[in-house]
Amino acid sequence: MRQFLAALSFVAGCVNAQHIFNLSDASWTVSNGVNATVPGKLPSHAHLDLLAAGVIEDPIYGFNEWNQFWVQRMNWTYTSGPLKGLKSGNGLTTWLVFEGLDTFCEVKLCGQSVGNTKNQFRKYTFDVSDILPTCKGDPVLSLNFGSASKIVLDIAKNEGPDYLNNANGYNGKEFQGRIYMRKQESDFGWDWGPQFGPAGPWRPAYIVQKAKTDPVYITNTAIDIFRQGQMPNLSPDQSKPFVFNASIDYIGTLPKNTQMHLKIVDSRGRTLKETNLGGITQSAGTITGNTIINNKVDLWWPSGYGEQPLYTATVSLVNSAFSKPATVTKRVGFRTIVLNLNAITAADRAKGVAPGASWKFEINGHELYAKGSNFVPPDVFWPRVNQTKIQETFELAVNSHFNMLRIWASGAYLPDWAYDLADEMGLLLWSEFQFSVAYFPSLPDFLEEYEAEAYYNTRRVNHHPSLALWAGGNELEYLIYGWWLNPRNNTILEDYETIFQQHIAKCVYANTHSISYIPSSTYHGYTKLDFNSVTPQTSRYDYMESPDALYHDTDFYNYDGSIAFRYSGYPVGRFADEFGFPSMPSVYSWQEAIPEDEFYFDSAYVRHHNRHLTGNPDFFAASAEGINQFTDSIKLWYPLPELQDPVANFTAWTWTSQVFQADYYQAQIAFYRRGSGLSNRQMGALYWQFNDIWVGPTWSSTEHNLRQKVAYYAAKDIFNPVIVWPFYDEATDVLEVWVVSDLWEKTSGVATFQWVDWKGNALDVDPPVHVRPAHDGSFVVPFEVQPINATRLVTYPALSTFFACKNPTSDALLSITVKAGGYTHSKFFHPQSLRLSSIADPGLVLTKLGIRGKTAQFRITATKGVAAWVWLDYPTTVRGYFDQNGFWLNKGESRTVTFTIWNDWSKGAWLKDVVLRSIYDNVEN
Repeated sequence: MRQFLAALSFVAGCVNAQHIFNLSDASWTVSNGVNATVPGKLPSHAHLDLLAAGVIEDPIYGFNEWNQFWVQRMNWTYTSGPLKGLKSGNGLTTWLVFEGLDTFCEVKLCGQSVGNTKNQFRKYTFDVSDILPTCKGDPVLSLNFGSASKIVLDIAKNEGPDYLNNANGYNGKEFQGRIYMRKQESDFGWDWGPQFGPAGPWRPAYIVQKAKTDPVYITNTAIDIFRQGQMPNLSPDQSKPFVFNASIDYIGTLPKNTQMHLKIVDSRGRTLKETNLGGITQSAGTITGNTIINNKVDLWWPSGYGEQPLYTATVSLVNSAFSKPATVTKRVGFRTIVLNLNAITAADRAKGVAPGASWKFEINGHELYAKGSNFVPPDVFWPRVNQTKIQETFELAVNSHFNMLRIWASGAYLPDWAYDLADEMGLLLWSEFQFSVAYFPSLPDFLEEYEAEAYYNTRRVNHHPSLALWAGGNELEYLIYGWWLNPRNNTILEDYETIFQQHIAKCVYANTHSISYIPSSTYHGYTKLDFNSVTPQTSRYDYMESPDALYHDTDFYNYDGSIAFRYSGYPVGRFADEFGFPSMPSVYSWQEAIPEDEFYFDSAYVRHHNRHLTGNPDFFAASAEGINQFTDSIKLWYPLPELQDPVANFTAWTWTSQVFQADYYQAQIAFYRRGSGLSNRQMGALYWQFNDIWVGPTWSSTEHNLRQKVAYYAAKDIFNPVIVWPFYDEATDVLEVWVVSDLWEKTSGVATFQWVDWKGNALDVDPPVHVRPAHDGSFVVPFEVQPINATRLVTYPALSTFFACKNPTSDALLSITVKAGGYTHSKFFHPQSLRLSSIADPGLVLTKLGIRGKTAQFRITATKGVAAWVWLDYPTTVRGYFDQNGFWLNKGESRTVTFTIWNDWSKGAWLKDVVLRSIYDNVEN
């Protein structure tokens, strides 16, 4: 036993208790059987083990994605060292338990085949009780992984439809065949990431041994907390008590008279309820029971709307035949969350809401304006994603006024600990099954995999109060009727409904009363909801809509920079779940990915890391054309950097691309938020995308190392609870200024307006009609905003006439500040683009106030004029984030900025390398 402990750790409650051996503690070897054999780890991917052994370089550096293509085309076998300490006989049963195998794998014990896997997203258990006694010597486990990018093409030929649709790869940026695997689809490439197709045991694995008197081994737990009488997709009666339903999956034998005991305690250790569950049923390795919680509970709220109280729930399976109970402990919260897709009511119509149906989230009976973004895999190799990175990612989100992240399909299902972090932080997670923008086969063996995957993951995460929604996948309905495929192609439509409106829907509705389900992220809702039907939702589809009504969410992209700020071109819907524009990562991130002498936009290295391609069949030409979309936009709207030093020029261009992205995101978010007070009653804005999988031009607002782009701070600013925004229509010369609030209470306040030139001098500009100016030309407008609503403050019906030719609009700015509900928000409006504006030297002065503990402070002052897009950048010797950045300053205005330090490798020396710039630096140079 002492020898075994050197190899594997185990937990044993008593002499006869089950032993759980952690296979992460075993020694492992990874080999392709041809030219590479290296030490391995578990969890891991073959790329990571080859990197650790020095066989390959960093896969995301330079051209290594292509140079290391051979890695994913090989088969890789993980072989354990001798597994000492395992026993057999005497009624012992032995199980192999794999939390995740990526993806096509044959499992062998002592050379004997145990089973085959073909789904990255399932937990697999194998009974090896009969194999273990036949092992000669200490057992050896081997995991033989095939090349997914090769296997899927064979599957396509043998099992799938007679074509690979064009959603499965073109222009060399994506591999074909992703629809034929249950593996992270973005592993085959996407328009923001590479195509590594990794293989390996990507999540933990265990050996479980138990005697007859040992309790069963619990493999999964579904806890569902819902209001009595609640059904998915429907708003519950908030006056009803909560129901606590526990359903436990296990391996082993469970006597029929087993009881389920529940104990719930709060964060202080006080017991909320302790009881035996009633209504117990058992079937096929699952036991289920429930109880009503009549006690008063503290409700869980998303960030910005209240606290996040969490309770500890312990469920024990008690039977006298066991030496001790089998127990499972989960942290839970009490809340209701619904995606309301019901028809617009007469009461709503009376308030001016257009007919159709809602598309809004409700938390504990309150309407919620969803603010946030879309989350993509944070690394190309999941085994190196640790809790610190996810915690920092979520921390950035919450500090940016987010209440929601959409966990995009075609990545991977998040681990439980990620939901735990979201539970603590009050971050709602819109979750999706891993199907994205493609036609998926509905053959029986595929359907079996879909169901097993959906059933397991629905049950696994259902207890988390941060879980907001299950969607069948990404852009599936949109694809069917609006993109590549014909909506009236019966085979395609029938397969879509079979998979997402029948099989996946069944898995969700069978396991939860508390979570809503939609078959696709882009969804026009349903005309009928019948939980007794094989197809519970009768989808409306766009061609069944009334032209006078609104039912849908929006998914919108425009890459013509000339119309980026044309509000009339933005979609009008009930909810915006995707919109965006790519930008370059910072020069600091590029330093991690390409050589410094390749710091120019036409570099082959830069083009290689760009996957936003046009339809040009030549990869590098298509990449250059994709990059030109945002360089052309810069040329239209901003002063152009023309610096002699190539690194400085590259730095300025990458930063200006981020300014355009930030400007564009703010305009769209403001437009969508204003919709909360218009007839479309728009109730959410989730921009694309929050994070990065590697270093390259993408839509992200944070980079691969979590360094923040300008768009991150711009989104934080425009997601303030109360904002002011100028909406200017260049075609009609009409300027409207609106205030928007997502507060749950009516709020009142004042807005202060002041026209100035770029040197900060007040301008003589006539105010709107019925507004009395002060002696300095400023004027104040009082206002009132209803809950989650918008109010128009002023209108300039023909803006140019207000200047009366006295001040050219290239040297005019409107400074607006609103104060309401304890919040202050400011915005500068410039009638001309910054490219054509008479930008003056703002005379920025940076004062470094020093470091105190885990924060540093800076004061920035504009001494000579108005400063646009004031930006602080920190060196690579420190990691963290500012509380504000990318802001504007009026002449004489100062702002104190705080930097939160995550890591400091310089012992404070980084402070001297902090860089300050504004858009004027583009002009000056």
